[in-house]
Amino acid sequence: MSHRFRPTCLALALSLLLGAPALQAAEPAPAPAASSKAPLPLDDLRTFAEVMDRIKAAYVEPVSDKTLLENAIKGMLSNLDPHSAYLEPEAFLELQESTSGEFGGLGIEVGMEDGFIKVVSPIDDTPASQAGIQPGDLIVKIDGQPTKGLSMMEAVDKMRGKAGSKIELTLVRDGGRPFDLTLTRAVIKVRSVKSQMLEDGYGYLRISQFQVNTGEEVGKALTKLRQENGNKKLRGLVMDLRNNPGGVLQAAVEVADHFLKSGLIVYTEGRLANSELRFNADPADASEGVPLVVLINGGSASASEIVAGALQDHKRAVLMGTDSFGKGSVQTVLPLNNDRALKLTTALYFTPNGRSIQAQGIIPDIEVARAKVTREQDSEGIKEADLQGHLGNGNGGADRPSKGAQAARTERPQDDDYQLSQALNLLKGLSVTRGN
Repeated sequence: MSHRFRPTCLALALSLLLGAPALQAAEPAPAPAASSKAPLPLDDLRTFAEVMDRIKAAYVEPVSDKTLLENAIKGMLSNLDPHSAYLEPEAFLELQESTSGEFGGLGIEVGMEDGFIKVVSPIDDTPASQAGIQPGDLIVKIDGQPTKGLSMMEAVDKMRGKAGSKIELTLVRDGGRPFDLTLTRAVIKVRSVKSQMLEDGYGYLRISQFQVNTGEEVGKALTKLRQENGNKKLRGLVMDLRNNPGGVLQAAVEVADHFLKSGLIVYTEGRLANSELRFNADPADASEGVPLVVLINGGSASASEIVAGALQDHKRAVLMGTDSFGKGSVQTVLPLNNDRALKLTTALYFTPNGRSIQAQGIIPDIEVARAKVTREQDSEGIKEADLQGHLGNGNGGADRPSKGAQAARTERPQDDDYQLSQALNLLKGLSVTRGN
């Protein structure tokens, strides 16, 4: 598995400034050489110079050449696609520092929709997720000021601030009435991988984002789950990629490789020679071939879609949930002079079967919409085993009294998570049919 540079797999442009997850800046990629046969577009350059001259002469307030030229560069990048951007020194520095998994902000990945800020995904254990912000929410006001008409950079600047300071967001969810949330900004340390046993033999692996060390952490989590299962192979595993906004490409490859023994994981195609990469699995299988269900939803983007797509194409996992976000492009960071940089879309991702993720996303094998689980009052009544003086089991088996006579069961993640409970039920069905 070799490559000449490591492209970033950013979830959304400029979201780093809000406290985006750990992302890896690419090494400088060579810019394509200008063709000596292609003449400069003199007419267009004359128009540009004329517009700049008119602004300097007639605009209501004086504007410096530097401001006009930087605004022109920003417009040049922002009109290419939502993920290309011109990074000024502060933004570039934050991008370089973001690979540690520790950052300041609200903990949300955002994009633009109809001039409003749209939440792509709240990050686990952050002010945004704790406040109940959900994928698809529209941020229509920031501290009482409408976001309509603000640029992404302006909106991001308003949401940034010192840890401990408060901010009020006005949100609209599913076309309903606006409502306000007050959040406290924080310096956030995000754990990218969590794991626990759901029931005997069935494990749960949550990946909230893809940081530099996520592949290694998943390997440790698989070992830990086996130990918690009495050092026996699991009967089934749920990998939860819901609301995972992406992160580092290499980490996504490493995670998929833990579950695959051979074959292509992902490849990229672009105009630059070193933007065309292919990643293949090695023979080691840290998962021991455990039956696998992967949960995805509309907040699953970029690197999480690479993992889901690879496991789906190799028929290694059953995908359950709702359609993913559909961010299948590669951004490369190209440093410039004066501590500035370009974040430029240079390639597209493709799954092993040649599917482009871009603007389509990954479609689950089994669609299960988000729903609320409510438990009805137990009306099971009395069983034979509850009666005084009842006969014992003819084969010597233990009595099974009604649940009302048993101690209250400890709350489990699947008890209040419909999609997770359905994933667990599917794994149990696979275990029965396979005789595990």
